[in-house]
Amino acid sequence: MACVDGALILLFSHMSVVAFVLAFAIGIVLGLVGGGGSILTNPVLVYAVGATPQAAIVMGYPIVGGAALVGAIQHWRSRTIAMSALPVGLAAMLGAWLGTLLVFRLGIGGQARFALLSVTMIGAGLAMLYDARRSAPPSPRAEPAWPALLAIGVSVGGLTGIVGVGGGFLMVPALIVLGGLELRRAIGTSLLVIAMSTAVSFIAQRGSSDVDWGIVLPFGATAALGLMVGSLLVSRVPAATLKKSFAGLLVVVGSAILYEYLTL
Repeated sequence: MACVDGALILLFSHMSVVAFVLAFAIGIVLGLVGGGGSILTNPVLVYAVGATPQAAIVMGYPIVGGAALVGAIQHWRSRTIAMSALPVGLAAMLGAWLGTLLVFRLGIGGQARFALLSVTMIGAGLAMLYDARRSAPPSPRAEPAWPALLAIGVSVGGLTGIVGVGGGFLMVPALIVLGGLELRRAIGTSLLVIAMSTAVSFIAQRGSSDVDWGIVLPFGATAALGLMVGSLLVSRVPAATLKKSFAGLLVVVGSAILYEYLTL
């Protein structure tokens, strides 16, 4: 028993209290909106844990994917995952592989990928702010628009492979508007798609950086716990307020990262 306690202390000593709090917050956002929280994982790994940008991107895949899988299992048990997850997920996996191939072919380094991540964060934040300002939520289609859905799946997967984001901030509205899903089913389906695309990205990029499992495991477990809490709160938290607050945070953090990159 003492050996087990010692191993747990050693495992969790890799992360600060601040990192644990941020990991939990990332999980809550991921559970509430089906995406978005994962886009902050890489900055937290760099600035709160001390990982290099390249290592943060690679380690972010099992963290985000593992937490998303836990959430997807919750939604599967609640029957709030649509069968449309499979073809869209396969499209995202293809996109993740193509994105990884592009990174390796062009020799895009960790710093450059982080700069691209910052631009993605700013764009995602502005898009979420625009969406939150609309007076009425988007109306789901009567029938899924498969060509557009699959194209978005490939695009989101490409973002996953290149900059390490799960892409739920794009996938959830696409599943509502183009897939005809209500919010909770769109969130559950998005989480499964994220788990699929991050798995491919991690397998393809595992050899490009050392993976510190002493960081990945506790961070991922904390994010998964936050995601479970967020999933329970999804019907009780005003979506518009959450979106505006989180979108503003994305713009601020993304701008700070981009400024740092441009002034190196």
